[in-house]
Amino acid sequence: MKILILCDMFPPAFGPRMGYLCKYLARAGWKPVVVTEHIDDHTFEFLTGHVPVTYIRYYRAKGKVARKLEWAFVFLMDICFHYKDRKMAAVASKQLKTGEYAGILCSTYRTFPLPAARKLARKYNLPFIADTRDIIEQYAADEYIARPPRLFPWLDRQIIRLFRYRLLRDRNRALREAACITTVSPWHVEMMRRYNPRVELVYNGYDPELFYPAHVPTPQFRITYTGRLLSLATRDPELLFKAIHILSDIGFIRPEEFRVQWYIDDASVELIRPLADLYGIAAYMDYPGYVPADRIPAILNESSILLQLANKAGEGGPKGIMTTKLFEAFAVEKPLLLVRSDESYLEETIRRARAGKAVRTVNETSGFILRYLDRWKKKGYTKVLVRREETAVFSRSKQAEQFMHIFTAVVKEHGGTHG
Repeated sequence: MKILILCDMFPPAFGPRMGYLCKYLARAGWKPVVVTEHIDDHTFEFLTGHVPVTYIRYYRAKGKVARKLEWAFVFLMDICFHYKDRKMAAVASKQLKTGEYAGILCSTYRTFPLPAARKLARKYNLPFIADTRDIIEQYAADEYIARPPRLFPWLDRQIIRLFRYRLLRDRNRALREAACITTVSPWHVEMMRRYNPRVELVYNGYDPELFYPAHVPTPQFRITYTGRLLSLATRDPELLFKAIHILSDIGFIRPEEFRVQWYIDDASVELIRPLADLYGIAAYMDYPGYVPADRIPAILNESSILLQLANKAGEGGPKGIMTTKLFEAFAVEKPLLLVRSDESYLEETIRRARAGKAVRTVNETSGFILRYLDRWKKKGYTKVLVRREETAVFSRSKQAEQFMHIFTAVVKEHGGTHG
């Protein structure tokens, strides 16, 4: 089956969900063709080459001032005239004229490029599936805005309010016309059913060919975090920092043998470093920085505890966020520490998988650390016996099968392919 995939980003940039999907679709004999925005990032370089991809460059300027001006111009054109979606629809239309397509899959972070998918589906009488990875409503505040305005506080609030209204309006128009919505957590399923009754849960996950357990003895006890921190309201490490401060004070841990490794970007370091200083535990922190995604399996297997950061779900807190790194931790079968518990789907999923603990107090946090510190001292490594029947559903190959079943059903209902 030949399908057109529109997405806001794709490997080599940070686009694991569609990147892994295309890998396994191509292996199953399907013919995905991708149209996406060009992003200057090579985190997932190893996921390129499986399918044909057209990258659209919206930004070409060089130099700091020129890039800022160009970004502002594109932003204004997009707000007023849907510039990015119009351009993507024009490029993708050329692909649809070249051969038979069964339908369109559009994967989005906020809204773009859902309007383009909606327009193409109408024009070529094709069904389209909307894959909503992250949505605006899941965040504690305005973390979904990559570059917030910094003019005047009152003006910033108005700009953000109007921007949010426009994003939600355009997104929801497209969602109502989708043949099906796929999304990433039970909470997201509930939200998406407000706009379309047909919603399927396809979790994020792990590639079983890359992520599997390996018991590697290490000279230090390592707590490892990989990813980004958009805000401390969304991902709050405070319980961990309090626990480390207490354990250090009473002499149970020393910097020589106990390390917290942050594989994060510079903006995230700016959030963590001051908090570590505040609790007097800066000597325990390492900041190796972002690394290519193909190095992550080895890093996880050389860790003693894998750290996940969250906050209590609900009004004023994050909702339904279940990141790829959660499932990759399941796959390598290392003890997983969720700080703090969302008291919702994350905690329930970790409990069902028997993969670690979602903590709500400092005592729970320090107790978990001490339990696995003791095991590391005895064996040189740590492990957990996860329920593999629970974690197998998060395999990227299984999720590709889910997408194929969904697409096959949608195309059958629609009545064939476009030629």
